[in-house]
Amino acid sequence: MQQPIISPVNPLPPIVTALFLAIMGIEAVFSLGQAGLVGNPQAVGWRVSAIQDYGFSTDIYRWMLEQGGYPPEHVMRFLTYAFVHGSFTHALFVGVMLLAMGKFVGEVLAQWAVLAVFVLGTLAGALAHGTFVTGQPWLVGGFPGVYGLIGAFTYLLYVRLVSSGSNGARAFALIGFLMGIKLVFGLLFGADATWLADLTGFFAGFAATIVLVPGGWARLRARLRHD
Repeated sequence: MQQPIISPVNPLPPIVTALFLAIMGIEAVFSLGQAGLVGNPQAVGWRVSAIQDYGFSTDIYRWMLEQGGYPPEHVMRFLTYAFVHGSFTHALFVGVMLLAMGKFVGEVLAQWAVLAVFVLGTLAGALAHGTFVTGQPWLVGGFPGVYGLIGAFTYLLYVRLVSSGSNGARAFALIGFLMGIKLVFGLLFGADATWLADLTGFFAGFAATIVLVPGGWARLRARLRHD
């Protein structure tokens, strides 16, 4: 009887693949339009138009708070900004990190939970940016959602290290390294206020995974009852 073929590489979770294709597919349209390979002469402005229509704006967010109204075309910006990027390089870095972190997290969390972490990181990043950032009103790109997955990865690694008797602080090495890189680039090339959205996305993903990990909600309830 023929033995089944077992792949040495675990396949990517479908939801991660879908997010990657959405991000890179949209970016492909912008890049090709900017190069004049698709669309009409106005195609060079597709990216700018998309940022204005789907990017997250601090000014629009504060206008909604002042008016007490939340039109759907502006509320959707809390999520849609994650799929519009400032350049091909920006989208590529987001895509690569999405695949890497999504694969690790998807080996433990369910498909819907992986999507929930990405969405929560995206929402939390936009909320932090709109609340605290004034000098850089526009926020675009999927990094806050990806940092949410990094937060999930950090929590899972932390639990694994603590369970094996190792130092759990080692789990935070990745986020420390990434924030350090942002600090260096900020000092060399000017401050970039998006670090706040990224860091908030990280903490949102970390906190959400405490509940979303298999058995996490039951453990949390038991701990709260015990306390």
